Amino acid sequence: MVVTSRDFAQTIGLLDRYGIPHRPMGAHGGGGLKGKARAMTSRSSALAKMVRSERFDLAVAHGSTDQPMVARLAGIPQVTMFDYEHAAAMHHLNGRFATRVIVPDAIPERALAKYGIRSPKLMRYPGLKEEYYLADEAPDPAGVIAELGLDADLVTVTLRPPPEVTLYHRGASTDVFAQVVDRLEAERDRVQTVVLPRTQDQREALTARGFMVPAQAVDGPGLIAASDLVVSAGGTMNREAVALGVPAYSPFAGRLGAVDARLIEEGRMHRLEDAADLALVRRERGISPPMRDPNILLELIMGAATTMDGR
Repeated sequence: MVVTSRDFAQTIGLLDRYGIPHRPMGAHGGGGLKGKARAMTSRSSALAKMVRSERFDLAVAHGSTDQPMVARLAGIPQVTMFDYEHAAAMHHLNGRFATRVIVPDAIPERALAKYGIRSPKLMRYPGLKEEYYLADEAPDPAGVIAELGLDADLVTVTLRPPPEVTLYHRGASTDVFAQVVDRLEAERDRVQTVVLPRTQDQREALTARGFMVPAQAVDGPGLIAASDLVVSAGGTMNREAVALGVPAYSPFAGRLGAVDARLIEEGRMHRLEDAADLALVRRERGISPPMRDPNILLELIMGAATTMDGR
């Protein structure tokens, strides 16, 4: 098995932290269309060179625009996974090139038909992807508390800024997130905030505000388990919090996806429209919600290696 990576945010740091061998291939293209196009061309070229020199039976990616096209040209079955259906530019490409598309069952099939994604190519799984991959190993909050020197007497907040360089966020307001930053700064005497920035600009700005910004990639699930609440403008960290039974707030200003809409409807996640609505209190520690069997996802993925149907 070969894992590829790109130099963006904490990707490479996390792979190194968990001891996952990987091959770096390109970097993020930034917020502009030209930069994204150049980055996609560079990464696709590197992937194509790799598959020409080695033999692969299956390609698997979550939200990649590069891999599905390269795999199709090389005649390799390709599995595309995602859990946000409104990233139109991405799905028009990966949905058509993929052999199999796997999404959470919260996303209705009718929402994907415009991308050319239909049964039997389309397969859906129950719950959240986070409930599957977090089932393999229990988080280690004590390790993160010791590593970061967190104060057990303070309310602990994990804060993830909005992905401002992502196309489907372009033009979305960040006012609520700015309000959250102001409130957490004002509550510093009783609240400790750990920020996981996406860009260097975010890192510098939030460090200057006096927040705790780890220099190295940290154990995300362990940090979430050590927290009293999570505020994330992206999807994955909030859903990890939901899976671990930690209160999660989303100030996401873009178009709400079906997965998050279901979680909000069920009361498992909160859509944050006013920073005053944050409950900055210590949460009760108890038994985490049940996880799901990773073999369910594995069987859906590996099944694509034995068929080219649905292309």
